[in-house]
Formats: sequence, C-alpha cells, structure tokens
Amino acid sequence: MTPPPVSSTLSTTVVGYLRVSTNEQALSGAGLDAQEAAIRAEADRRGWTLHALHTDAGASGRTLAHRPALAAAIEDIESGAAGGLVVAKLDRLSRSLLDFAGLMERARSKNWNLVALDLGIDLSTPAGEFLASVMASAAQWERRIIGQRTKDALAAKRAAGVRLGRPPSLPDEVEQLIRSRRESGATYQAIADELNKSATPTAQGGLQWHSSTVCSVHRRLAHQLVP
Repeated sequence: MTPPPVSSTLSTTVVGYLRVSTNEQALSGAGLDAQEAAIRAEADRRGWTLHALHTDAGASGRTLAHRPALAAAIEDIESGAAGGLVVAKLDRLSRSLLDFAGLMERARSKNWNLVALDLGIDLSTPAGEFLASVMASAAQWERRIIGQRTKDALAAKRAAGVRLGRPPSLPDEVEQLIRSRRESGATYQAIADELNKSATPTAQGGLQWHSSTVCSVHRRLAHQLVP
C-alpha cells in the first residue's frame, strides 16, 4: 500500500544539504556556493526558515554512507528541529536511485519532507509526490532487474560447467600429501598438525590448518575421483 503524501502543514523550517565530490571542488567553493544560493533563494520564495546548512565536502555520491553532514541533517529533522531536507540537485543527495528511494521512504514513514529543487521532487505537493512515486517504482524495477541478471548469469555459468565460487589454489603436492596421509590412516587433525608444522599455506593463503579444513580438501579430492 502506498504511504499517504507528506502533510503540507509540516513545519516550514527546513535543513539544507550540500555536497561536492572532490577536495578540489571543496577548496574552490564554487559548487557549494551555487548550491547554497539555490537553496536560500527557494527558501525566500516559499517562506521557509532555514534552520541549518550541512555540507559534506569531498564526499562521493555513490552511497549515502560515510557522510557525517547528511547524518547530522537527518538528525536535525528527526529530532524535531526542522520539518524537511532540501537539496539543490538530486545528485548532491545520491547518484544511486536505490539509495534515494530508501531515504524517500524513510521521510514518508517519519512524516518529514524531502525536496530536490532541480527535479521538482517535494513530498508535500501532489506533483512532487507523484514524481517521487515514479522514481520509487523505477528503483524497484532496477533492483529486480539487477537480481534477475545476476540469477541468469549464474545459471548460464552452471549450464556451461563453470565452477562457481573461489577456485581451490592448493599446489598438487599438498593435495597429494593430504590424500596419501589420509589413505594411510592419519586423522584429519594429524594431517593439519603436520601442515602447520611445515608452515604450509591454506588454499586461501592462511597459515593455520584445522581438521575441518583438511576434511574439506579431502572430500573435494575424493569427489573429483568419482567417475
């Protein structure tokens, strides 16, 4: 069920969020100045009170993670200090449609507004809510397409006989030692102790063999011998 639009009677106090992706842009200040000017102009036009401006300088837009200023902006809103988050451009918030859709649902569920000036996204208006819903549907479609492509690719590899996962990388002489020692009656733990004593790396480059590790290798070797 689609959540109801965010109420247009929300507090007109908003928080602005600014971001540039490189340290060079942060030092020049040009990109930040343009974003701030756009947010302040819209606040003046719509009679918003700008509670604060939070800036992530030199932060990637590929994910919402590792952005302390964005976290602080959302904390301002969800603590009740403001009623909405405003960005000059959607890509300043995120370049990931999936991440944006997740943040949009958070705004809806907690009843605060989210505004992206360049695209006209505004959860407090019918047109903005409609556009936001379209983008959420697109994000869901993207998520399903990615999942289906991954599933199809794995199925094709299996059909072609490709072994999936990390291939074993043990030298032949180590595999032969494990096989011969086991066939001579040595326990898995005894073989592990022998390999540890000789500082033989595991298949993943580790330095510690365990009985379970030896058992796994031996079973794989036994399976390979089955006609």
